[in-house]
Amino acid sequence: MKRNEIQKHLYRKYIAPTEQPRERYVGIEVEMPVVNLSGEAVDFAVPQQAAAALIRTFGFEPQGYDEEGICYSATHPENGDNISFDCSYNNLELSLGRETMLTTLEKRFQRYVSFLNQELGKSGYILTGMGINPHYKVNSKGFLHVERYRMLERYLQQCRSWKVPMYFHPYPDYPTYASASQVQLDVQKDRLIPTIRAFSLVEPVKAVLFSNSCMTEEPELLCTRDMLWENSTHGINPHNIGMFEHLPESEEELLEYISTTSIFCTERQGHYIHFQPIPIIDYLERNRVEGEYYADGGYHTITFQPEEGDLAYLRSYKFEDLTYRGTIEFRSACCQPFRDVMTVAAFHVGLMDHVEELTALLEQDTSIYQHGYSAAELRNILNRREWPEFVDREGLKQLCLSVLDLAEQGMKEIGLGEERYLQPLYRRAEQLTSPGRQYMDALDAGVSREQLILAYASLN
Repeated sequence: MKRNEIQKHLYRKYIAPTEQPRERYVGIEVEMPVVNLSGEAVDFAVPQQAAAALIRTFGFEPQGYDEEGICYSATHPENGDNISFDCSYNNLELSLGRETMLTTLEKRFQRYVSFLNQELGKSGYILTGMGINPHYKVNSKGFLHVERYRMLERYLQQCRSWKVPMYFHPYPDYPTYASASQVQLDVQKDRLIPTIRAFSLVEPVKAVLFSNSCMTEEPELLCTRDMLWENSTHGINPHNIGMFEHLPESEEELLEYISTTSIFCTERQGHYIHFQPIPIIDYLERNRVEGEYYADGGYHTITFQPEEGDLAYLRSYKFEDLTYRGTIEFRSACCQPFRDVMTVAAFHVGLMDHVEELTALLEQDTSIYQHGYSAAELRNILNRREWPEFVDREGLKQLCLSVLDLAEQGMKEIGLGEERYLQPLYRRAEQLTSPGRQYMDALDAGVSREQLILAYASLN
């Protein structure tokens, strides 16, 4: 396939959907650690049974089964809510069908989590609001026995064999214990570039407010999720993860960026195939690609010809990720304490109509910006427990508060009274703290891990 044809296909998949009239909808996905309060490894039968009880009670319809016949994904036929296990039975995900009101989504989330924790509690288990499973060390880290997840497990393990000039961390099983809070918002074509630019610039502020994924092996980090993605095989091509190295200034630049995003998997004859990532613009020009697939208890090599339909398997994991639905998926926030679960969505919804003001505010800032660091470098700096001296802490506090004031203004203009969801963020901004920082400080002060697990699981 010629390059101009590939560009046209990418335009139709990613840009064209934003040309359609868009409603103001919000979609939310919350991944949550399953925790055995005894401190021992999770017995997968416990979360499986709890999910099965929710599926029966709330009328969800099964959508996917693992190789043992266990339902790992089910969808509600009326509201589109989905319950699933993400990569592992240690990590349960609620994807809430799109709505216009956060209040509606919060009520459904609370109803499901209350039910699930009641069921899990019968066995001494709980779902909690943390970005890293606090018992990740002892839990089984095997991926779900499903074609896609077997492929992903093997792909991430290739860090041990592929000769690639980059540093890989020693945690290729991290998807079994890392949990995110993601938001999808509709975007119009004429707002696409300003929105991506503004939300990219605000990522350092989000690091201050939302970091909540701590690992004892990485004690300096409050958000290990960034590092786990970037220094895995997902990060071989930096265009697939994290932040934009250069903020796109036009649709053409954005399309060029998408065209250099790598594809690393596809399907042939019912089998998922993975291979060393190849930029999609190069992949579709090739006659042959060599990959690997799982079947009959082992992995096998295969040589296949790329085809146009493989575009369905092109996935970016950018923090500001343009999807084929005509939405931007915001992916950088960790799972939050349950009582603050709507803060992530409220932050993004409130700022969506104020991206020009947000951009101006950040471009004029001197508390963190204008010291020679990019937005991506600043996010990495502010993800840490200790900040360098150039960070003006009082100025950073005022910057965070000003960003929140913009978000609050946006929520008030929508007129649904949902600006209240931002209040926990104001408290964090005043103290320049995040749930991850509070967690680490509490552990240092002698608070038990079990107390924190229960506190972060509280719905009020």
